[in-house]
Amino acid sequence: MNSVVERVVIVGGGTAGWLAASRLANSPRARSGGLRVTLIEAPDIPIIGVGEGTWPTMRATLSAIGLSEAEFLTACDGSFKQGSRFDGWVDGTPEDRYYHPFTSPPAAATKALLAAWRATAPDLSFAAAMSPQAHVCDHDLAPRQRTMPDYQGAANYAYHLDAGKFAALLTSHATQRLGVAHVVAHVTGVRRGEDDAIAAVVTRERGEIAGDLFIDCTGLAGVLIGGELDVDWIDRSDTLFNDRALAAQVPVAPGSAIASQTVSTAHEAGWIWDIGLPSRRGIGCVYASRFMDDAEAEATLRAYIARVLPDAPVMPVRRLAFPTGHRARFWQGNCIAIGLSAGFIEPLEASAIVLIELSLNALIDNFPADAAAMPIHAGRFNALFRYRWDRIVEFLKLHYVLSRRQEPYWLAQRNPAHIPPRLAEMLALWRDQPPSTWDFPQVDEIFSAESHQYILYGMGHPVPAGLQSNDKAGAMLMQNRQRARALAAALPANRDYLDMLHAEHGAAAPRHERRV
Repeated sequence: MNSVVERVVIVGGGTAGWLAASRLANSPRARSGGLRVTLIEAPDIPIIGVGEGTWPTMRATLSAIGLSEAEFLTACDGSFKQGSRFDGWVDGTPEDRYYHPFTSPPAAATKALLAAWRATAPDLSFAAAMSPQAHVCDHDLAPRQRTMPDYQGAANYAYHLDAGKFAALLTSHATQRLGVAHVVAHVTGVRRGEDDAIAAVVTRERGEIAGDLFIDCTGLAGVLIGGELDVDWIDRSDTLFNDRALAAQVPVAPGSAIASQTVSTAHEAGWIWDIGLPSRRGIGCVYASRFMDDAEAEATLRAYIARVLPDAPVMPVRRLAFPTGHRARFWQGNCIAIGLSAGFIEPLEASAIVLIELSLNALIDNFPADAAAMPIHAGRFNALFRYRWDRIVEFLKLHYVLSRRQEPYWLAQRNPAHIPPRLAEMLALWRDQPPSTWDFPQVDEIFSAESHQYILYGMGHPVPAGLQSNDKAGAMLMQNRQRARALAAALPANRDYLDMLHAEHGAAAPRHERRV
């Protein structure tokens, strides 16, 4: 391996591979000529293609790689996402519904805000009291007006997208605009150097392809990180039970409303996702095979589709089985696992793509100057992402342990034997005080204290006793009500915004890829 790290080889395409290629190829180091990026992709391995939800971080990512927002939305059949709505998670009654919006509560002391909510707006849900975004979502409104600059909005937002079209757009952008070399070949092994680092990957069609840093984006196969480097997989299915999903793509009528949030609807042994795009809705059933078989899951999915889209045709479903867990280490030697090769947790709260983004941010901001520095970078990277995976597992489990549903699946979720010890401690602490930055002290926490507040109080967790309000907190909640009405009057409907965008720009034309 060269002392200077200047050749990055990415193995695997899809969202993870092509986002990695695009970010690295448009990084300051690459633009100065100090980095060359090659992506190797097998021609006959399809991407999973059901990761359709992102976080607001995606706006900065798209801007960083030089894509316009209009091109992204039109090419990827994209729509806006302003948070998540959870239906039926508390007790399964028709009124059981709460939001986790992307806009934070007002900048005031949380204890005072909670007291003001209970004193002045007990008729409102926590999300509706703390943010105008719940009102915006209720009315299927876009978070921005057409005259705003790219990636800016009146409310914080992310995207829903067609994952297959997104990978295709990134492929074209990376190869045609950013100079990424695209090698279409099957990787059959690696060649090690004298220091036991990977010196080259061996391909069936193109022989050896040498590099200084290798990124494993081969999905759950983990060809490099698991197959060649033998890094262990840590199973987390003792905490999060779901291991199956059925996915359907259901066409929608022209002019139909497009939801502003991912809708997650609980069922007896899992939950259903519902994601609105301009041309279709992506709807899927997530479940635990130890509590529900495939036939029952398909019946549950089809019953949901018939209820929310009664005129929809009968669509085929894709069956997916997945492990729940992550690698013991994510950076081993001169190889980094990014995407599903690093780990996978059920798609609740859309953590998969944001983990790709955060991994790339950490790599680019701390890119190793030479091979000698890699062990230091690897140790820091591994500690950070083990922390992040632990926090993801705890945050997702929070949605289950606060439920009062009585089916066997939900009772098992609340069994103390399956609750992570740190989460159990936090739940005990939050009886006396709300979640705060003392509980989540890291810079760029993957789920902030505010996110935990939205889940905790959205699901009816008692507000700690004895909290005192103040004039500032009460005024801020009143301003939220006024802001909600102003946004409802000023913002266009998602459907109107996106239909007009497509009429003006059309779908981005596919470009010829540069392959070597």
